[in-house]
This record gives sequence, C-alpha cells and structure tokens, in this order.
Amino acid sequence: MPREALAKKRERAIEIANRMNAHYGMAECALHWWKDPFKLTIAVSLSAQTTDKSVNEVTPTLWKHYPNAYELAAARLSDVERILKSIGLYRNKSKNCIACAQMIVSDFNGEVPHTMDELTKLPGVGRKTANIVLNEAFGIVEGIAVDTHVFRIAHKLQLARSDAPLKTEQELLKLYPQSYWKPINHQWVLFGRETCIARHPRCSECFLSDLCPSAHVE
Repeated sequence: MPREALAKKRERAIEIANRMNAHYGMAECALHWWKDPFKLTIAVSLSAQTTDKSVNEVTPTLWKHYPNAYELAAARLSDVERILKSIGLYRNKSKNCIACAQMIVSDFNGEVPHTMDELTKLPGVGRKTANIVLNEAFGIVEGIAVDTHVFRIAHKLQLARSDAPLKTEQELLKLYPQSYWKPINHQWVLFGRETCIARHPRCSECFLSDLCPSAHVE
C-alpha cells in the first residue's frame, strides 16, 4: 500500500472505530475483577502472555486466600506459586503479585493509586496494565492499552508502523480524538479473537475488510 496521507488515515481510522462501536458497543473487560481496583490490577498483570480465561480460572482461588492487598503482601511465595502454577511465567508473576501488594500497602495505604506515574511504579505493572486500570476502575482515560491483540491489529490495519507497543500507542493517539480512546482495547481484543485471528483471519466475514489493506493478503 502506498504511503497514506495523514488526513486519509485519520478518516479511515474514525470509520473503523465507528464500525467497531456499532458491532461491539462498549465492550467490557474480559477479566473478572469484582469492581475492586486491586483485583483488577493483579488480574491484568497476570494476563501477560497468557489468556484471560486462564487468569479467570486462578484468581478466585487467589482471592479466597488473599482477599486484599494486606493479605497478599504477607503471603508466602511458594503458596502463591502453587495457586498460579497453571498460567504462563507463574514464578515471576507470583513474585510481582506479592511485591505489588507490598508497595500498595507501604506507599499507598492499601489503596491502588490512580495516576499513570504511580501505577507504573508498581512491580509487574506497565503502561498497558495502568491504562486498563485507570480506564476500568477509575474512569480515567489517559491512553490506549496496547496488548498483543491491539498491537497486531493496528499493524494489520496499517494504522501503525512502530515495532514497539509504546510507540504504537502514540501513533494511535495521534489518529483518534480522545473521545474514541476508551473502548478501543476491549473492542479490538474481541475483534482479534472472533474475526482477525492471528493465524487464520476471517477476511471474507470481516466488517472491516474494505478498510483493511491487509485483507485477503496471505
């Protein structure tokens, strides 16, 4: 595809967002978090390189034993590892869960902070996780959470060219007015699971195929 003028790319991006809104509406977070910012923070951090379904299967047991930051902060690493063993990178994630809880207790009086700078200081919490926590738990829309689905789809749609999630987010933020940012992550995750599947995209069934330069391209 020839290099697209910025105005045309913005126009295409907005139409993509409008169709996503029509198709998915205000899609909800697939992770179970019981309207508790702490549980959401831990769940999103656990979801890296594993499925939301796998995280949803282990978190009820985690919260049964450690229902809040104070309890998890005092947990034994081996016990947390036993609970999280079925998810990817469980050893490192177990360490981060405990360390995250400890920092929330020691630095934030047991409450999850609600600024980007403070959230990204927590062990295991990067900008993607912070964006989701701010968006879902506090209604603060500061950016777009770029996970593997959003990163892949942004490039499939040729809305971004950068090879890193942070730079991809910045490219998307330049295309979309802030009023469009909130639903993008959850909508694109659903789209990536249902239609724009990584190995076998369903281009013939896709409601964006006429807007996608990658449609039907092997």
